[in-house]
Amino acid sequence: MKLRLLLLHPAAKPAVFAASLLPFAWLLAGALLNTLGANPAEALIRGTGDWTLRFLCLTLAVTPLRQWTGQHALARFRRMLGLFTYFYGVVHLLCYAWLDMGFYVDDIARDIAKRPFILVGFTALVLLTPLAATSVNRAVKALGAARWQALHRMVYAIALLGLLHFFWMRAGKNDFAEWSIYAAVLSVLLGWRVLKALPRTAGQRMKPGSQSARG
Repeated sequence: MKLRLLLLHPAAKPAVFAASLLPFAWLLAGALLNTLGANPAEALIRGTGDWTLRFLCLTLAVTPLRQWTGQHALARFRRMLGLFTYFYGVVHLLCYAWLDMGFYVDDIARDIAKRPFILVGFTALVLLTPLAATSVNRAVKALGAARWQALHRMVYAIALLGLLHFFWMRAGKNDFAEWSIYAAVLSVLLGWRVLKALPRTAGQRMKPGSQSARG
């Protein structure tokens, strides 16, 4: 009961918003104060990429946690976490485009086409853009609930692309320890959704009058 009251408190959303900005503030302060190590550009690019994947995991965790704990008020934060996923993804792209490529569009285009892990990451961000753009209530009304839900299921493919992007990035150094953690978390979050959908799919196939029901 106390947790539910905390989640429903008017200050809960501002608190989550402020907490979600802390990684950005830490990275920005590190860049300004030159405390990001010997390669600050790499630290910024990788740091913003890591937080994009972390916020994606948090966003996907809301629905399972809501059902496992019975704390339905958690749903209040899903949209905000999703938008922060997009925010950190855009900052990640901007850091790469600026610090790695100097904002030279031709060089960026060639690099995306040449390196598969960048192509996969860029594709994930492109696919995430319509989800961020349709996160407002007016978009739900304009698209209709069914089409809106179908569009936002694309987040599962985006999660897999993000995981593949991170895998290929770490493959060059043969360092998969951190990637394995994200893979395990996303396997649980996506696997839970698959298992949740199976009985419903089987039930639809066995409806009276269906081909399978008639034998």
